[in-house]
Amino acid sequence: MNKISPRLTLFALAINAFAIGSTEFISVGLLPMIVKSFNISLSQAGLTVATVTGVPLGTFIGQQTSWNMSFIFIATVGLIGLIADYFLIPKSLPIPGKVDLHGFIRIFTNKPLVLSFLITAFGYGGTFAAYTYLSPLLEGVGFSANAIVIILVIYGVMVAIGNTLGGRFANTNPLNSLIKMFELLMTTLLFLFVAVLANNGILTLLASILLGLFAFMNVPGLQLYVVQLAEKYVPNDITLASALNIAAFNIGITLGSFIGSSVTDTLSVIYTPLFGAIVVIIAIVLILFIRNDRQSVSDVIPEENK
Repeated sequence: MNKISPRLTLFALAINAFAIGSTEFISVGLLPMIVKSFNISLSQAGLTVATVTGVPLGTFIGQQTSWNMSFIFIATVGLIGLIADYFLIPKSLPIPGKVDLHGFIRIFTNKPLVLSFLITAFGYGGTFAAYTYLSPLLEGVGFSANAIVIILVIYGVMVAIGNTLGGRFANTNPLNSLIKMFELLMTTLLFLFVAVLANNGILTLLASILLGLFAFMNVPGLQLYVVQLAEKYVPNDITLASALNIAAFNIGITLGSFIGSSVTDTLSVIYTPLFGAIVVIIAIVLILFIRNDRQSVSDVIPEENK
């Protein structure tokens, strides 16, 4: 690999982060208009699927050609996306008002909203403790590099299915639906840990596919719950609250990846799914705490579902 300036690399990453943030902000701006969880799942599905399919696709291109071609491909897709945005984004979108700095105070002094951000970070982050190291886990049980690329693409398809199903399930009662989704995710992570520990390729493959199904099923429910809380407690800061929840997703990715890295360095990559499950358990405990706190759930969960 040719020597690349670290400053240039950091600058490129900053530009990429700005682009992603801008895209998410536009999507978040639409959320109050499409508050139904299924619609939220559609608005967020693109980024979610791109996150988990871009990695294997970029790896495949790099393996077949060179690492430079991966970035050229990304730039080409980005240009196509830019052209598509010009034609597909409605010209009549409402222009969001200026962010009120006092909104940060109102949001971060509201216990239900702060707890919901923590649920997002831990629930979403638990997945990445294992997903970040899914390739070496699969390699460790005997899968080749080419087979792993195919498995990760299948994983991405399952993510799209899970995200859509999660949007439908969370429509009526997001909090209770999130508990079930996180329980399924926790069980799958434990299943993956046992499969890898047993060095069983078939079970590891099955667990990986199930992980794709359940890993991001919670995204629409998490976003819907925050929007509902914002409508109740901070109606003037709904867009800001939604954007902060998106930030919590990204913090979760960083947290999960850091935990996975620490576990790999101190124990073994085999234990990353186990610690991912522990992180998800924290999210489940927080949801149970919120559900038992009438201040957090009052008027947010429909009366017949309490």
